[in-house]
Amino acid sequence: MAALTAHDIENVIFHVAEALRVPVLILALIALALVIVELGGFIVELIRRRRRDFSRLETAAGTARDELGKKDENAAFAALRPVSWSRSMERTMAALVIEAAKPPADDRLAKRLADFDFGSLRRLERTRMLVRAGPALGLMGTLIPLSPALAGLAAGNVARLSNNLRVAFSVTVLGLLVGAVAYGISLVRDRLYGQDLSDLEYVAATLGAVGGVAPSQQHRPTVSGDPSAEDKA
Repeated sequence: MAALTAHDIENVIFHVAEALRVPVLILALIALALVIVELGGFIVELIRRRRRDFSRLETAAGTARDELGKKDENAAFAALRPVSWSRSMERTMAALVIEAAKPPADDRLAKRLADFDFGSLRRLERTRMLVRAGPALGLMGTLIPLSPALAGLAAGNVARLSNNLRVAFSVTVLGLLVGAVAYGISLVRDRLYGQDLSDLEYVAATLGAVGGVAPSQQHRPTVSGDPSAEDKA
């Protein structure tokens, strides 16, 4: 078997790049469709949060605490639902009510908040991935047609040159558009989800104080024979 020459290796790379041309163009269109979907969801999130106000949150949390003190979990959740800005936040509110009704709840409330935070990060990963994938696909879609474009230029085929350059520049614009929109969505969503977590932490602290016991004090075991425990008693 004859050894591969540099020319053979170059041909292999060239054919691999040519084979990627159509998949890259398809992926660029898929990325555009995904960023449009994310943009629609982002607009809905902004509309739902336009009524965000701390006084509403404070009133809702206080009402939920009072209802929870009466052992009425349904009424407590009903009070919190108007200040739940997303489905995931609504589910977490319901979980907080359930956990706060079973003291000591400090650790379980913290776990529910952590799960919400991880869920928010997972939702952010979609647009953060598009921030990188959009320009990368745009660059690949730009460079792949340049080789046949240069070949057309060398052969004096102006039509081939023009067609390939048009594809290259169009994919570049598409990739940059996807990356820019995804970056803007990710930036604002990061702040929105941080505010959601802050609201949930406030609700958890308020519900954890049912019966006059702060969440940080609910999970302190009393050790038999401990003088400090006897003094506090």
